Amino acid sequence: MAQVDGCPITDAMEILGKKWVILIINQLLTGPKRFCQLENEMNISGRLLSERLKDLEAEGLVEKKVYPDIPVRIEYELTEQGKKIEPVIREMYAWSLERKKSEKGEHVPS
Repeated sequence: MAQVDGCPITDAMEILGKKWVILIINQLLTGPKRFCQLENEMNISGRLLSERLKDLEAEGLVEKKVYPDIPVRIEYELTEQGKKIEPVIREMYAWSLERKKSEKGEHVPS
């Protein structure tokens, strides 16, 4: 399939298609999380997690909140725009389950 400049799907995949991005967003759907929580829950390197969170922040999908506690507490949470990706993730999950069942020859109700 030829790539079309300005194609909405191509634009979305440039953001969401990077490794770990969908999984990070999925983790944040349950609410704000600290960096170390995400790192531990996902078994992702700190360097890569930091890079992806910065990307998501730049795209307006994640907000970094700094609390002036001692020590400083930083949490990441989805913006309203980031939360709009939830139905897409749910559909991807359902599609994957359906696909796995059909590969095993199980009947999948429509």
